Amino acid sequence: MPQLILLNKPYGVICQFSPSPPHASLADFVPIKDVYPAGRLDTDSEGLLLLTDSGPLQAKIADPKHKLPKTYWVQIEGSPSLSDLQPLLTGVDLGDFITQPAQVRIIDEPANLWPRVPPVRFRASVPTTWLEIIIREGKNRQVRRMTAKVGFPTLRLVRYAIGDWSLDGLPLGAWRAETVAAPWPVNPVAEASKPKQRGRRGPNKTR
Repeated sequence: MPQLILLNKPYGVICQFSPSPPHASLADFVPIKDVYPAGRLDTDSEGLLLLTDSGPLQAKIADPKHKLPKTYWVQIEGSPSLSDLQPLLTGVDLGDFITQPAQVRIIDEPANLWPRVPPVRFRASVPTTWLEIIIREGKNRQVRRMTAKVGFPTLRLVRYAIGDWSLDGLPLGAWRAETVAAPWPVNPVAEASKPKQRGRRGPNKTR
């Protein structure tokens, strides 16, 4: 059966196993061979990252056509009204693509959130707000671009959940392994194949 690793990725960790100074890599946190990220998480973002040794499961998680919801806790600059957030609910034109409608709500700062290192730089004269944003896509820096487009830049981005997997019970920098059923019937050749390991990307080009 496929192996699935849930990692609570800290800020500043790049989503690859090969060294990339000055950033820490996944190898500094997950001492398991032959697992690769199922989707990406920006180097300057935190939270849930899934890794697997199964190509079909990697595709099931990462490919937008399967529409697994991804839940983010997003700290933004400013105090938006519900009408300010309406474009996120209907789709935002980011120039190169129009986002699918997202689920968005204003929330209190999550009680189980850890301090970020280094701390977020705030402007004393500008308030901040926490949002919960759920999308079913995963394009490059999508959530940050969405909030910036409607006038509320993202200060901190934490991915809380992917599908039914979440950060619950998973401290910062910690991981746990789960054995899951194959996502669909596959032929032996496909099942035996390794998941794709994407090429090296810079810190600002990871998802």
